[in-house]
Amino acid sequence: MSLDTSKWSGEGTFTHVLVDQLGRLDAVADVVVEDAPASRSEADYNFISNEVYVAFTTTPRTSRVLRFGFLPASKTVVEKAMTIAQLEAALTAIPEVGAPDYSDDGMLQYLRTERIIPPYQTRGYKLIELVRLYEVGAPRRS
Repeated sequence: MSLDTSKWSGEGTFTHVLVDQLGRLDAVADVVVEDAPASRSEADYNFISNEVYVAFTTTPRTSRVLRFGFLPASKTVVEKAMTIAQLEAALTAIPEVGAPDYSDDGMLQYLRTERIIPPYQTRGYKLIELVRLYEVGAPRRS
């Protein structure tokens, strides 16, 4: 698996877990992790938003076709090893990741919250992490 984290600050515990689990799947070829522009921090909460882009491995297959309705020919068709729905099922089966909070045919979305209480009796804050996972090269909806 090829991993690109050049546009990611490295924040987000769940994002680290998700990227590690994606690396263990054979059907995942490339992963790109980026910070989303929605990240922000206030006194009583910290909101982290990351976007993960996944490209699946492909296998070429030769298919027989008819050109002009009567000329036999062969055509090479590239098939993906996995779809977003299959990726969702594979990640749901992993206890550290679980089921996404929202999914459709082009995206998986995970939302995790955690209460952080620093030492020395200071006031704690809530850490909210939103991770959206997209397939690279998937057709966009208009």
